[in-house]
Amino acid sequence: MERAGSAAGRLSRVVHALRALGSAVLVTALYYAAPLDWGVGVGTVAVLLGALAVFGWLLAWQLGSIARARYPWLRAVEALATAVPLFLVLFSASYFLLAHDVPGSFSEPLTRTASLYFTISVFVTVGFGDIVPTSEAARALTSVQMIVDLVLLAVLGKAVFGAVRMGLRRRSAGPGPGPKPGRGPAGLP
Repeated sequence: MERAGSAAGRLSRVVHALRALGSAVLVTALYYAAPLDWGVGVGTVAVLLGALAVFGWLLAWQLGSIARARYPWLRAVEALATAVPLFLVLFSASYFLLAHDVPGSFSEPLTRTASLYFTISVFVTVGFGDIVPTSEAARALTSVQMIVDLVLLAVLGKAVFGAVRMGLRRRSAGPGPGPKPGRGPAGLP
């Protein structure tokens, strides 16, 4: 019986890993396929704010899912593999639209890949300086991303790890099979 449980645990890890990878690939593919040709204006700002609100709702839903999961750590990785790419492509699309609607907003023209690269370098605070915002609108948008990045990192860190702890506590205290002492890190098989 132990062997079947171990095989089920390995299968579950593989399924979670594939779903995490699939989510990241799907979000990125949708970014490259999306028709980003409408320009920048009040509508673009409204879409970005609405998308960030949907992102917040998705994140809250994911946290509940982590807390209820059989393997909270695996579910947390899966949630992050969806949330982080989604967050990055929201700002990347905004930079792409701004760069094409207002040429000269950045130190060089931005392709979708260059926009994603710039977004990631701002997110991880690397800032190589090869692409820099040069217009007031681009600097404002980049500043908004930096502030939201800080909030997101703090919230993600605290909330995701809190949800994992809650899920592990629920799993070890609840009825039915829970983690067995001495098994992998954080109760994982």
